[in-house]
Amino acid sequence: MARQFHPADELLAPAGLGRRLLAMLYDGLICIAVLIVCTWGYTMLAAWIIGFDEYKALAESGALNSDPLLTSILFVLLFMFFGYFWTRTGQTLGMQVWRIRIENANGTSIRWPQALFRFLSGWVSWFAAGLGYIWMLWDSDKRTWTDRFSESRVVRVPKEP
Repeated sequence: MARQFHPADELLAPAGLGRRLLAMLYDGLICIAVLIVCTWGYTMLAAWIIGFDEYKALAESGALNSDPLLTSILFVLLFMFFGYFWTRTGQTLGMQVWRIRIENANGTSIRWPQALFRFLSGWVSWFAAGLGYIWMLWDSDKRTWTDRFSESRVVRVPKEP
């Protein structure tokens, strides 16, 4: 069920590029920690299943340099991390610090399919040398590719009185 953040007729100012990038930096640091812990857990489980000596031999031979299962798990984990925050409160931890939020045009939280479009288009935006985010500097509505593809927007959250 969508959460109503504010009245539908209240328009909040779009978040600027600087705030967005700083929130991404904060969230990136958190994601690195989450990925390290998950990779450690996966490695320990795989070594336990295969056998620690066999796993060590595989690692030293380079056979574990690319593990599609681990890559897939980490990708899904990242999506679940962002999707959870975006669909619940509209804010990741980094977004809370910089007082920005993802919401629909009517002031409600986004849904899981929107979160998926946003997550995937975020990768495309970065792989296009950041053009998907810089796009907002020329966009009349100050929206990035991720905003457009997910039919959502990132707004500045006003300070609480």
